[in-house]
Amino acid sequence: MFTIEHDYDATVVTLVDEGAAPLGEDVVVQAFDDCVTLEQYDARTDNVVRITLSLTQVQDLGAALDLPEGVYQLRRTDSQ
Repeated sequence: MFTIEHDYDATVVTLVDEGAAPLGEDVVVQAFDDCVTLEQYDARTDNVVRITLSLTQVQDLGAALDLPEGVYQLRRTDSQ
């Protein structure tokens, strides 16, 4: 299950693990104009862990999800 909310400066997607136990903590994805952050609570450290991706990294990740194992480099046009 997931939710989508639009805040004033970001689109927020929350991924909820509904599978069989052990369940993972919710993952919150926030898309801003210049980056995307992923956050997840870590019970071992009692902290929220945040990863920040540039928009280029998000594009690379999206491309990687559809490719077989290997090393790749996206070629970008001047308009991107």
